[in-house]
Amino acid sequence: MSKNRLQDLLLKRENRVCADCSAPDPKWASANIGVFICLKCCAVHRKLGTGISKVMSVTLDEWSDDEIDHIVDVGGNSFANSIYEAYFPEGVSKPGPNASNEERSKFIRSKYETQDFLKPSLKISSTSKKDSLRASFSSKIMNSFRSSFSNSSEKLKGKEFIGLIKVTVIKGTNLAVRDMFSSDPYVILQLGMQKVQTTVAGSNLNPVWNEELMLSIPKSYGTLKVEVYDYDTFSADDIMGEAEVDLQPMINSATSYGDPSMFGNMQIGKWVKADNNALVNDSPVNIVDGKVKQEMTLKLQNVESGQIDLELEWIPLNS
Repeated sequence: MSKNRLQDLLLKRENRVCADCSAPDPKWASANIGVFICLKCCAVHRKLGTGISKVMSVTLDEWSDDEIDHIVDVGGNSFANSIYEAYFPEGVSKPGPNASNEERSKFIRSKYETQDFLKPSLKISSTSKKDSLRASFSSKIMNSFRSSFSNSSEKLKGKEFIGLIKVTVIKGTNLAVRDMFSSDPYVILQLGMQKVQTTVAGSNLNPVWNEELMLSIPKSYGTLKVEVYDYDTFSADDIMGEAEVDLQPMINSATSYGDPSMFGNMQIGKWVKADNNALVNDSPVNIVDGKVKQEMTLKLQNVESGQIDLELEWIPLNS
């Protein structure tokens, strides 16, 4: 029964690709960090040592109840990456599935060992091997992160984050051709120094991703940048258009209404189509089954054609 919980977690969209390089169908996991990873990234994690990353096979190893409880509690790749990839310095990006071992190793060590992309206040030292799993290196980061977000407005005053946003990249339509007859598109979302991306859709101008990506919302959050690229194996990836999302309508509406579970399904706000934004149609903000959500279709800018469909979901800090 416990192993079934692990398999169910692996089936979630955000866990169907490697947390570190986005390679499809990961079969390994870091039990204490709480992420699913591919075989190539697994080899790097093993070199970090169990004090940082305890690598286990999802299918071959025997998992204890404590290990399964922990990774289920973390929730997998999206939440963990919203912590470990909170701040990408300029010029730093995630390796792709075909990255060299050197690129992969450098990124993973920076991400977990030296914690270069972590919020500074969450950086801690590795713990003793005698510590239990829940008191481990990564558990302390997760617990510290969660405890830093309180539903008390007094405690939130001056905090760096005000919430989380889950972005479902649904699909692209009529995307631009960048190869001979087609393209291999993927989507990058950037908010401040945070950057997350979808998997690559091979040879498809109308890809359906349906992938969930998580971002933390800083106090001064700005716009969400959306970029579409064509993946190339032997040359730099080509841009296939971009757009910006104004987060203010959703965040203002969500924070004004408080706990959305107290209300029935209803519209609580709207981002209005205008000449100076990328909206194809008005984008209403709705409470749907106790959650604040916003669907939108964006016309990609600085490109000959293409649209992207997104769904945004506001996640309050105390959820």
